[in-house]
Amino acid sequence: MSEPARIRGAIATGVGSWPGTDPREAAATIVGELGDLPHVVELPDRGVGADLIGRACALLVDLPFDTTTRGYRFAPRPGAVARRARDLLRTDLDALEEAWETAGLSGAGRVIKVQAAGPLTLAAQVELPGGHRVLTDPGAVRDLSESLAEGLAQHVDEVRTRLGAQVVLQLDEPSLTAVLDGSLGGVSVLNTVRAVPGPEALAILDAVITGQSAPVLVHSCAEPPALAFLQRSAAAAVGFDLATIGTGELDGIGETLEAGKQLVLGVVPTAAPTTSITWRDCAEPGARLVDRLGFGRKTLADRVSVSPTCGLAGASLAWGRTALRLCTEVARAYAEEPEELSFS
Repeated sequence: MSEPARIRGAIATGVGSWPGTDPREAAATIVGELGDLPHVVELPDRGVGADLIGRACALLVDLPFDTTTRGYRFAPRPGAVARRARDLLRTDLDALEEAWETAGLSGAGRVIKVQAAGPLTLAAQVELPGGHRVLTDPGAVRDLSESLAEGLAQHVDEVRTRLGAQVVLQLDEPSLTAVLDGSLGGVSVLNTVRAVPGPEALAILDAVITGQSAPVLVHSCAEPPALAFLQRSAAAAVGFDLATIGTGELDGIGETLEAGKQLVLGVVPTAAPTTSITWRDCAEPGARLVDRLGFGRKTLADRVSVSPTCGLAGASLAWGRTALRLCTEVARAYAEEPEELSFS
């Protein structure tokens, strides 16, 4: 087995989702635009089974699922939804492999990122057969986490073998803050979902992270992104939308860097802005952040990578491509001339 990938600084990547329904076009675009860290594309516009939760459910081992009017639910046996979700994943991997070979990257030891919903978000969004969230049943949470960890390990190994590439695993935890503060709704006003204590939630997340042969990036687009919690996790890197960070979260960013973790800063908007923006507009918040925290600008080159603020599924194809190019230009500026960056 090759050495695990390392999550480097000053590179550009995507969060995961992409507009449209054509997996081959999407894979070719991502591989072409994100040379340092392309990723397996999610295309939620294809419908059930193609969204973040459906993709993660497709990776579960021995935990059948189906859908209800509210979303995904564990089922007694695999059904059409489960087959569709797994078929869509297989189609996406075939398209990626084709784009990888066309670009001449097979066997070159390059790095690819795969992503899936993390265990806390999955437990918050998937239902038990009775309609309650998995999160309400500690035994079910344990079963889900073990199944997800096993499925992700198999997924990482398959992608590594197919592409001859090193792999980075991203766990998406958009529900993390709601899980920790107890703001998730129950099946009725009388059935609330308790807040999960930090140590308990950390044990759930870390059990999945430590079961992987690839370095793990945890991404959260929650507002705020629970940085103090993520700083204590076993993740090698933490990603978040920089615009969601207030003054009160600055210490958490500094502590995350001091803990040795990499940052993946979401600095490019997911939707086309009403006025034109340049890479300098996108690069400035990250540079001002490290200045304010008292870290040298070399931190941008060594410890900070760049992404859109969240997934690009809701963007136009034109803006999606523009967003990736802006990310690449910001990452290049962080790598080549961080000390020279100046802003009016």
